[in-house]
Formats: sequence, C-alpha cells, structure tokens
Amino acid sequence: MTVTEPAISSDALGPVLRAVALAVLERQSAARLPSDPDALVRGHTPLLLEAAERFPALRAQAAARLTDAGDEARALAAVLLHPDDGVVRTALAWIGRRERAAERAARDADRTARRISHLRKRVKTEQGRLEYARRDAQEASQQLTATQEALAEQEERADTLTRRLATEHHRWTDPRALAAALLTTLERPSADPRATTENTPAARHAAPQAAAPGGTLGDAPAVRRAAPQAAVPGASEGDEAAAVRRAAPPAAAFGVLRGGVVGESAVAGESTHLAAAARAVGKGPEEVLGVLRALVDPAPPPVVVTTELNLRVVPLGGDTHIGGSCVLVEAGGTRILVDAGLRPGDRAEPPRDIGRALDGSLDAVVVTHAHNDHCGYVPAMVARRPGVRVLASPETAALMPVMWADTAKVLAARERGRARWGDSGDVLYGAADVEAASRRREELPFGVPRRIGALTVELFPAGHILGAAGVVVRAGDRRVVITGDISGFRQETVGGYVVPESARAADLLVLESTCCTEEHDDRDLRVDELVRAVADVTGSGGRVLIPAFALGRAQEIAMIMRRHLPEVPVRLDGMAAELATVFESLDPALRVFGGATAVANRPAELDAFRTGVVISTSGMLTGGPAVRWASRILPEPGSALFISGYQDEESPGRALRDLAEKGGEFPLLDHGREITVPVRARVDRIRLSAHADRRGLLGIADEVAAREVMLVHGIPGRQRTFAETLRVHGRRPVATGPWNLGGDGWPKGFL
Repeated sequence: MTVTEPAISSDALGPVLRAVALAVLERQSAARLPSDPDALVRGHTPLLLEAAERFPALRAQAAARLTDAGDEARALAAVLLHPDDGVVRTALAWIGRRERAAERAARDADRTARRISHLRKRVKTEQGRLEYARRDAQEASQQLTATQEALAEQEERADTLTRRLATEHHRWTDPRALAAALLTTLERPSADPRATTENTPAARHAAPQAAAPGGTLGDAPAVRRAAPQAAVPGASEGDEAAAVRRAAPPAAAFGVLRGGVVGESAVAGESTHLAAAARAVGKGPEEVLGVLRALVDPAPPPVVVTTELNLRVVPLGGDTHIGGSCVLVEAGGTRILVDAGLRPGDRAEPPRDIGRALDGSLDAVVVTHAHNDHCGYVPAMVARRPGVRVLASPETAALMPVMWADTAKVLAARERGRARWGDSGDVLYGAADVEAASRRREELPFGVPRRIGALTVELFPAGHILGAAGVVVRAGDRRVVITGDISGFRQETVGGYVVPESARAADLLVLESTCCTEEHDDRDLRVDELVRAVADVTGSGGRVLIPAFALGRAQEIAMIMRRHLPEVPVRLDGMAAELATVFESLDPALRVFGGATAVANRPAELDAFRTGVVISTSGMLTGGPAVRWASRILPEPGSALFISGYQDEESPGRALRDLAEKGGEFPLLDHGREITVPVRARVDRIRLSAHADRRGLLGIADEVAAREVMLVHGIPGRQRTFAETLRVHGRRPVATGPWNLGGDGWPKGFL
C-alpha cells in the first residue's frame, strides 16, 4: 500500500520564495535580475532555491522578512531557511521529489485526459454504430414482417386455389353441374363458318370492321373490344351509327324464343360442337339439348293456364342508393333474384330488403357481374337457400369465387378486430359458404335463353367489366330488361353493350343511373391525360402508385400502360394481380402481363422498384398492399399517387385527396397499426368511369324502347332529374319501387 505524501501548496511556498527574492535583490550582484520580487519568483525559482541552499546569511535575511506569513509558510520556512545546510538540502530534495511527482502526475493526468477523450470518441462512434444497427434491425424486422405477410398471402392463395380445385372437381362430378356445363358449351354459338385465319383474337383487335354489332358472339369479347368507339352507344355516337346498330341483323347469336316456347335456340344448327355431339350419340341436336335441359331444369308438372302470367319486379337493394344491388322478379310461382350484392361499409351488410326474398321460395340468383355490390351476398344466400341456382356469364362465373374468397377473408379479419374491442358479431359467410356457392354456379353464355320454372332468362353483353351482362327476363309474352352496370364505350378489357332483339320493346327497363346527370369527356381524351401524367412522373425518375379496384379498373389501367407506355415498368399487386391472371385464362386476347408488366415482388420491390407504375388494391386505401406502397411513395417529392374511381366519404382515399391541396402529414392504417407519413408526392385524380353517362343511358333507353323505365343504382335527386330528361325524350319513367304488370294496385306512375 502506497502512502501519498502531503502536497506543498503555492500559498505556502510562494511567501518563502518571495522572502528569498527580497534578500537576493539587496545584494549588488543582483543588478541584472528583475527588480520586481514577484517577477523574480515567477521567472527564476531554481535560482532562488539554489541561493538559499548556498548562503546561510541569505536564509537568515529571508527568514527575518516572513513576519506576516501564515502558519503553513512559516513551517515550510523552518526547514528551507534553517541555519543547518543539511536540513535545507534534505528539504530541497523532498521538494524536488514532490515536483517530479507532480510533473509525472500532470503527465499521467494529460495521458488520462487524452485517453478519456479517445474513449469518448470511441463511445460516440460505437453509439452511432449501435444506432445504425438498431435501425438496420428495425428495417430487418419490418422486412421480415412484410415477408411473413407476403408468405401468409401466398399460403392463403394456395389454400384458396386448393379449395377452388376441390370445388371444380365437385362441379365436374355432379350430374346437374356437368349437364349445365355441357349445355353451355353446346349452346354457345359457333364462329361464322366463312371465317378465315384472319378471324383470330389478335386479328380481330386490329380489324374494327369485324366488330359490327349483331355479329356472331363466338367472336366476343375480343371482337367487342375492337369496335370503334363511335360505333357503340354511350360514346357520343351519331344518328347514323345508332341506325347501323339498330339495323344490324337480328341477334341470331343471342338466341330467341320461338313462339314463346322455352328450350329452342336459334343457334342450335350453327354450333359445330352440338352437331358433333348429336352425331356421336346418334340423336338429333334438339334431342341432345332437350336431355341436358331436363337435367339442368326438370320440367314442372303440366298445368292448365287459365290466366296470363303476372310479372312482378321489386327492387330489394341498390335502388335509390349505390350498393347492395338486388332485384326480385316473380311470375307464375317462380321467384328469382337478379343480383345479390353487399352494401359497402365498415361492416358489410346484405341488400336492404333481402328479407322479402327470404319470405318464400327462391329458385335462382342471376348475377350481372362479379363486383361485390352485385354478387357479394350470394354465398350467404346459398347458405340460407342451399338449393338455389346461381347463373352468370362464363367470365363472371369464373371471377366470382375469387371475389367471394377475398370477401370472406376480409369479413373474418374485421370481425376479429371488433372482437378485440368487445364488439363481435356474426360473419355473413366463410370459406365453406364460398365453396358451396361456387358449386352452385351455372355458366350461361350471352344470347342463350335458360328456363327457370315459369321464367326464362337471357344474358346480353353490358360492357362495364369483363363478363358483365344485362338480363332479359320473360314470363310468357311479358318481358323486363335489367341492365346491371352498363356502358357503351370500348375499353381495353371489354367492349360496349349489345342490345339483343329479345330486349327491344320490353314492358319494363330497369336501368342503372350511377352517372345519369354526368357528361363524360371522350374516353380517349381521359386515357391521354392519364398517359401524359404517368409519363411526366416516370420520365423524371419517379414512381406512380394507382390504388385501384381489384376487378376491372386495375386490369384496364395495366393494359392502358402496356399499350401506350410499353417501356414503363408496371407492377400489379394484391388481388388485382390474381384477377389479371384469371382475365388472361378467360380470353387469350387479354394479355395483361408480359413486356414491362409483372406481378409485384413485395416486399423487396417496395424500395427497390424506383421508377414505374404500381397498381394495387385497395382502391380507397382502406387496406391491402396499396397502403404499404403509399407509405413509401407519398414522402417522395418526385413521385405521385393517382386516385382512381369512386371514394367513399369516410375513406382514406377521399381524405388524402382533400389533404393534397393543403399538404401536411397523412395517417395510413396498416394491419391495425397507424402509420403517419409526410405528403410530398403529387396527388391527383384520374377519371376512367366504366358506367354510361347521361347520353349513354339515353341511348340505351332509346334502343330498348321499353314501355316503362325504372331507375336504380343511383342517387334520388339525380334520378329525379334524369327521369325528367327521359320524359322529355318520350320515355315513360316510373317510380323506383314495386312494379306489377298485372295491375294489382302496386304503386306505379311517373316520377
């Protein structure tokens, strides 16, 4: 153990040295030294100590001058100014050791200070590295979470495909379902026998003259897409074009009811498949069709008709509002629904008055197209009425299970979220209900009549999206035409509507009115605006996010990009990509992927995809991959987010559109977590409506020329305005509500 020697303070040594300096300055030999004793102490301390050691007399003189010194100074002076030279030398040696120790301590302190400074720098460096490591760990954790989510999506998709495969296997082993599929194939009209190799999907795209209305539907939908925009209603066509449409050959391709008898098809003799089947079994074509029809829809017991069928039409949803579309049609004891959609909202709801459909028997649901607000309630309906038939066009029949499966997943996730807050409820339907509904599907080609009890239904192309159909419902000689969502202009994925002869001069036209007071710009102009906006952003090295509805809008935008900006990379994400694959499987002419267009590789491309277009669900930014893309793209000054389609008042998409004018930060909800991001990207709106506008709807009403027109799928104030427009144009609008041709007193009259 080392004992530390007491330190000599400057307060003690200073007075002693000053006393020595005064004694030295009194000597003659000190003439060259500074006259100030304090300066002499500061500059010549070694000289003063040496003089004190050599001259005892000097020490005595100095001691005499320490009269006012403190106790510590006098104690030090007792040894430094002692008369004995040995005592003085010992004291000086001790002071020397103390000075050297002080110097070493100073050097050690300096080294320690430098080491501390170095260590502090190292600590700061390591803290920076730790911060980087934490940031990397956080990013890695986010990347892992995103990868796990992507893996979960793939697993769900695989599970969905497995379920779908099982459903299809059941369909092809069920006699009735198999008979319906065969009937669909045999009743589908064949292409014109005079067709050449030029009549291929690709050639038809390039040959507008091949798309004349009234042509063989074996060429649809590729032919319809090739139709010039002026040659279809709703695209500002002139009287001459409309006349050409109305003067087109009767719709042999759509089939007719000869003399009101159900079960004969005008195209039966034209089907090469039917002819081959008839030869194979050694029967006539009508016998083959008769057997299959009997399996699909067994004939009811013979009855004696004493009164004419009384046709009733009752809107149950989607009438004076948009969403939950559903129309009940009744006649002769047969009851069918045209559409059974969901009402949008935080908790999806069935059609408003669906209870009325469930009050009695229900024979079938005829679906106009695969959007959720028209088909989303079908699985719940099948669960409540297991024997109900579900009829739709082949394209719609293929698309519906994808939509249903996604809806079931969303419904379950929302209910789980509510359950965490103690607000649980019943889920409308689940995966098992989706499977059951998928097994009930029957494909019904355009233009082919199908009997459902006392009613006959026939589908016709309605434009809007792939597979969308209008419906002609016949009860004896009485007919109602229900358009569903309809448009007359050419799109990349589908052509415009084609009104069949069986729809003309119907008793009632149930007409959608989504855009009944709007006058849309020419579609080509809107496409050009979109193309220019995308080119501006991507040309400067930015990227564009377009949140889009998964079915129809997403594929349409992707094909617009591929046609007009083939060099710009495009990525489809979420269900939009899955449905695009279904589109390609349904029509070889529909090539969504290829070239610069591919499925998004998420999560890797969230940051790695730096220039191009991302098309992702959901269209209102309520969830899905679009939220993850938006969190990356919105903070980028050189990028853009283009909002497409309708935005609900409470949706994040509407809020973002309003915020874009002011700037600031925007909250996004991703898997229950709120993410706030600065909005530096350009935010704009693109208009590519797939609904007929005011002019288009007037054209449809004129072509059908029904005795009365009922408006549905719209806003009451706009419907009243458009009803007056119809009246001015010679049409007879009736109140949106129960309608009865039999005159039993149900409300009916002018709006």
